[in-house]
Amino acid sequence: MAIKNFFRRFFHWLAAPLRAWRWAARGLHRWRKAVHRFFTEEPEEHALGDALDVALHDPKALLPHLAAFRRHLLRAAAVFLLATLAAFAVAPRFLDFLARPIGGIGSLQAIEVTEPVSVFMRVALLLGFAVSLPYIYLELFLFIAPGLRPRARRIGLLGFPLVLVFFLAGMAFAYFLMLPTALPFLLNFMGIHTVPRPDSYIRFVTSLLFWTGLSFEFPLVIYLLATFGIVRAETLQKHWREAIVAIAVLAAVITPTVDPVNMLLVMAPLTGLYFLGVLLAKVAERGRRGK
Repeated sequence: MAIKNFFRRFFHWLAAPLRAWRWAARGLHRWRKAVHRFFTEEPEEHALGDALDVALHDPKALLPHLAAFRRHLLRAAAVFLLATLAAFAVAPRFLDFLARPIGGIGSLQAIEVTEPVSVFMRVALLLGFAVSLPYIYLELFLFIAPGLRPRARRIGLLGFPLVLVFFLAGMAFAYFLMLPTALPFLLNFMGIHTVPRPDSYIRFVTSLLFWTGLSFEFPLVIYLLATFGIVRAETLQKHWREAIVAIAVLAAVITPTVDPVNMLLVMAPLTGLYFLGVLLAKVAERGRRGK
């Protein structure tokens, strides 16, 4: 019996590479089928009224979608957490980079014991969000992808790298153009010299970078919505006056100062991004009509 068990274990160990290869081959085959299905499978067509009627009369039908959304949300949160932890290694250098417009980190004076810790965490969170933003977009896109047509899925995947490009462009605009204009006004208002605290300065800078970066995502969002058939370029072009008013309100919220120069400095690129979104929506509609 002992010899029989020995040979059984020996052949089990000897066949381990074959089992691993078979397991990998099966996984690759399933992955290829899933990718092929993702790019070719047509969704089931349902009228919006019928879908709402089903959701109202049978709420249990929404449970699989809520469970899928929960899985996507948890994966996105996990990647955001990991990216934030990884950002701890470069947060001090990025903090010094953010403090350059006022003369470096030595120009800041903390008056609370926990202030440097909160500043460090705020910078790490901004870096973690910027790094994990493409993956967060990917998870949200994969959640809605089953309801899209194959062409819309392929176009939606193009937003995976572009979402980071637009966000970084917005952060660069805020750092290199908005901050040099706003800080002299804020730090010497009415001739009163201000020595900023780390907490107030970093909260101000990170909020400015964050919201400006998000606002630069507008053309990409409009293009994707037009590709999915949710918005139309004609509607956006027709209501451009209302859009300018909304942009002015948004610029007033984002602008760190009360002077009109900085507000116009924010409004100009946002207005250009709006009309760029209208142009991209026309391109998306032409592509849909061509199909």
